[in-house]
Amino acid sequence: MIQDFKGKTAVLTGAGSGFGLECARIGARLGMNLVLLDVQQDALDRATAEMEAAGAAVLSRKVDVSSAEQMEAIAVDVQQRFGAPHFVFNNAGVGSGGLIWENSVKDWEWVLGVNVWGVIHGVRLFTPMMLAAAKADPAWRGHIVNTASMAGLLNPPNMGVYNVSKHAVVSLTETLYQDLKLVSEQLSASVLCPYFVATGISQSHRNRPGDMAQEKPTASQLIGQAMTDKAVNSGKVTAAEVAQKVFDAISADQFYIFSHPRALGNVEQRMQAIVSATNPSDPFAERPEIGVGLRAALRGT
Repeated sequence: MIQDFKGKTAVLTGAGSGFGLECARIGARLGMNLVLLDVQQDALDRATAEMEAAGAAVLSRKVDVSSAEQMEAIAVDVQQRFGAPHFVFNNAGVGSGGLIWENSVKDWEWVLGVNVWGVIHGVRLFTPMMLAAAKADPAWRGHIVNTASMAGLLNPPNMGVYNVSKHAVVSLTETLYQDLKLVSEQLSASVLCPYFVATGISQSHRNRPGDMAQEKPTASQLIGQAMTDKAVNSGKVTAAEVAQKVFDAISADQFYIFSHPRALGNVEQRMQAIVSATNPSDPFAERPEIGVGLRAALRGT
């Protein structure tokens, strides 16, 4: 368990907005050194200025987390500036909807690149540094938090690419937790599974790579975008509240972090269906009007 954050170093991907920004704000208040990484330069610049004004020592880089080379370069910079980080928040993520067969190869590569490979790079590059620091100092403690989603525990329709990416993050993080327990008592991990929270992820298309920016979205993608926007914008839990849950979980060495625990009833139903080998349940059982509207929109009726 980790109670003292002052003077510790945190690496945060997706630090320019949403959970990454809010975790950085908490880190600055706690007197931490911050490594801020984001693909969006203007958002990164604003976050950097804010954290420096708050008194934090900051290393800031524009980074595409899907790039092995860019992530390897920042890992070297972090080691040279602050040494091994005590905390890594693999938070950068993008959203993409639509019927699963309608997504292009580029859609898949973009979402899996950021959501899955970004986490893979964060884990493979920083974990060895953290383990080495732990081995050198019995008092050293560290923690890795990977941002997944409730879509990593459920499979809402018309969100297939995103679901696949977030299930991968849950699996990766559960395995990371177990693997760490094999080799060290000083380093642990958590997975964050938020539901609909206003973070900016529903506007991920603002950061689509240049060769994708001109692609015309399919009808199902437009419908999915509209539904996600509505759900996110009507959410009552804030990104700042979720960020505090993350720090509370680190302090308690709590693995699963949920923004909306009431949504776990749907996860329980899914698990029961798996164990009993029954077909997947109706995802709109509690809100049938949403299912009726989605089916009508997709069928053009």
